[in-house]
Amino acid sequence: MKRKLASVRARTTIAATAVVAAALVAAGIAVLLVLRSNLTGEADRLADEAARQVAVQIAAGAPYGELRLPDGEDNPVQVVDRDGRLLAATPGLTRISGTGVPGVTPVPLPPSARDDDSDADDPRAGQVGKDVWNGSGTATVDGDGHAYRFARFEATDPRGETVLVYAGAPLDAGEDALHAAGAAMLTGLPVLLAVVAGSTWLVTRRALRPVEAIRAEMAAITASQDLSRRVPQPDSYDEVARLARTTNDTLAALEQSVLRQRRFVADASHELRSPIASLRTQLEVGAAHPQLLDIDGAVADTVRLQQLAADLLLLARLEAGERLRVTPVDLGALVRAELARRAGDRHPVHSHIEDGVEVLGSRGHLARVIANLVDNAQRHTRTAVTVSVRGNGTRAVVEVADDGDGVPESERERIFQPFVRLDEARSRDDGGAGLGLAIARDVAVRHGGTLTVHAATPSGALFTLRLPAHVPGDRPA
Repeated sequence: MKRKLASVRARTTIAATAVVAAALVAAGIAVLLVLRSNLTGEADRLADEAARQVAVQIAAGAPYGELRLPDGEDNPVQVVDRDGRLLAATPGLTRISGTGVPGVTPVPLPPSARDDDSDADDPRAGQVGKDVWNGSGTATVDGDGHAYRFARFEATDPRGETVLVYAGAPLDAGEDALHAAGAAMLTGLPVLLAVVAGSTWLVTRRALRPVEAIRAEMAAITASQDLSRRVPQPDSYDEVARLARTTNDTLAALEQSVLRQRRFVADASHELRSPIASLRTQLEVGAAHPQLLDIDGAVADTVRLQQLAADLLLLARLEAGERLRVTPVDLGALVRAELARRAGDRHPVHSHIEDGVEVLGSRGHLARVIANLVDNAQRHTRTAVTVSVRGNGTRAVVEVADDGDGVPESERERIFQPFVRLDEARSRDDGGAGLGLAIARDVAVRHGGTLTVHAATPSGALFTLRLPAHVPGDRPA
């Protein structure tokens, strides 16, 4: 049972059944209350009519002993004066409650009662009061007791004497109808709840069938570790279909990430193998023939190996989402400092730097971007490299141009991938491993900017770094 309750289908069925049950119970109670109110209102109307008929007779001067009273069992009647004396009552009435007058036997009338013939021609006319009172009670007539709704009217006879007329209407028929309606509801409620529960169970099972298929396929993917597989996608536009599409997109992204990681590891192993093999060869030769040891070559291979390890570590930290220490950076001053440090480059560098261009970022990482871009330009230019810094509205722009062969348009995105080199021989001879542009692109993205490459004029490649500009005085985000 616990396992069943843990499923979405069981919880949904229970919740839907509970909600419908609560709604049906509330509706049933409301219906019974309305029905009771209607039946009570109908009984009040009948009691009002019976009491008014008797009151009209009294107002017309009919003697109390000669009043035409309604059928006793259907409409028990009492006529009471202001002193509480019972003047007339339904024959056979033996007990009554709810009217405030417990008497059931009329008191004898004095000789001066209004049935005296001397008052038969009294020109005055009586009247019936407009106010009516209704209440509940019981009465026993001819040995049969029933529940009643009572009505009360005031009536004034032609002599000016005011009496109260009570008349009742039975509630038994209404009570029977209420009991029948309640029994029908209690009988039908379990059937309706069973239908709701069964329908919800079947509909939920059908609705969750694609989810179960997705779960089963994900379990199979996890067991097989085959990220090329995809979950089944329903031909619909509901939440389950969107879940399947999102899951497949996630699997595709995960597959690409794993492939990139594998390529990265393979390329890194390949790149590390060359300097390590060269260094080992030189050391083995030096161990066998000390006079042939190439100290300068060994140091160069060690430096190259150290630089490659540093690049790999930085790229791994960037891809892992390393947090940057962000401070305001004067981009022009940073570029000047980097170019001054590179005074010994084999090709001259021409600069056009605009003052006051400031960004928010990591000084060390941004310096690394500038160094990588200039290194790349030095490696491919023929005569000179040009570096410019300028502000462009809300953006700070750094451009590095060379006059080499340029980058083919089809390769302008691929060169930002790790270990990609369009000129394998020259890049390896110059110490490049194909990581500089990848690092520069990642740093630019981490700073909320972009790094792109286009054709320079008249020839060569133009690398453009765009970063969000910073207004001095603003607090770093």
